Amino acid sequence: MASSQNEIKSKTSNEGFLFDVVDLSSFLKDPKSSAEDCKKIASMLHRTGIVIVRDPRVDASENDKFIDNMEKYYELEEKEKMKDVHPEYFYQIGATPEGIEKARNHCARAKTMGDEDAPVTECPPGKDPKWRYFWRIGPRPEQTEFKQLNVSNVIPKKIEGFETRMETWGNLIMSTVRTVSEMAAEGFGLERNSFTSLMENGPHLLAPTGSDLKKHGQKNKAFAAYHYDLNFLTIHGRSRFPGLFVWTRENKRLPVKMPKGCLLLQAGKQFEWLTGGHVLAGFHEVVVSDRTLAAIEKAEKEGRSTWRGSSTLFAHIASDN
Repeated sequence: MASSQNEIKSKTSNEGFLFDVVDLSSFLKDPKSSAEDCKKIASMLHRTGIVIVRDPRVDASENDKFIDNMEKYYELEEKEKMKDVHPEYFYQIGATPEGIEKARNHCARAKTMGDEDAPVTECPPGKDPKWRYFWRIGPRPEQTEFKQLNVSNVIPKKIEGFETRMETWGNLIMSTVRTVSEMAAEGFGLERNSFTSLMENGPHLLAPTGSDLKKHGQKNKAFAAYHYDLNFLTIHGRSRFPGLFVWTRENKRLPVKMPKGCLLLQAGKQFEWLTGGHVLAGFHEVVVSDRTLAAIEKAEKEGRSTWRGSSTLFAHIASDN
């Protein structure tokens, strides 16, 4: 384990943390010739809970188009966005206003860390000052005991082409999740479909966040408090405003720098349960850092939106499994 720690530390810089990038092209062309890439993905998931990939099926322009779409939505007046809010479904479709989501209390864990690795998130955590939009992706089971997880999507009236943009991006990155899941399974010495077979008809959720940096752009402000995700794998493209920090298996806090055109995947709690802890759910937080402040200043000078939009999707194991 010491060697993996040294390898991780050697890649840390003031520019942010740049993980090894795995190109999926070889596996997509010939899965049998990509054993080393599969082992690399399995190793990174075990050591860090994070994988960054380049998928030839997902062009960087699609991430840009999606974030453009979400910036337009989040810039709507609040009363318009509130029409898309559905607390009766536990905010699991449509919009979730800021001040609703709240991370679990992990203060005891945070207290065991040194200053350089401790979360910026206040303890106990408050409610996150971010919006979110949930959109179902993929087919749903014909019969299920979890009907509230499989209700219809909400389409905003003020954003033209919203449904098409959501479906396009969501299905693109779900294909990446499936490929990475197959590669991880092979890297762990399992059957290729060990994970993907469990994901069929799962309640996969496109879940882009929106954070108003004009309102909440203060240094060390946490948009997403220190937490792990409950699903199987979380995936997203590059944000226009940095601020994501992750923790390795050894509780080393690292800033993430995403290469353009790449996608980041992080293990959630379902992955941890399925592997008996060989892969741990990845802790992370999103905060205003010095790099975030620099990006805000640049966006303001260029007349661009200062809403921090994400292109996040939560991939799940099917609820009825």
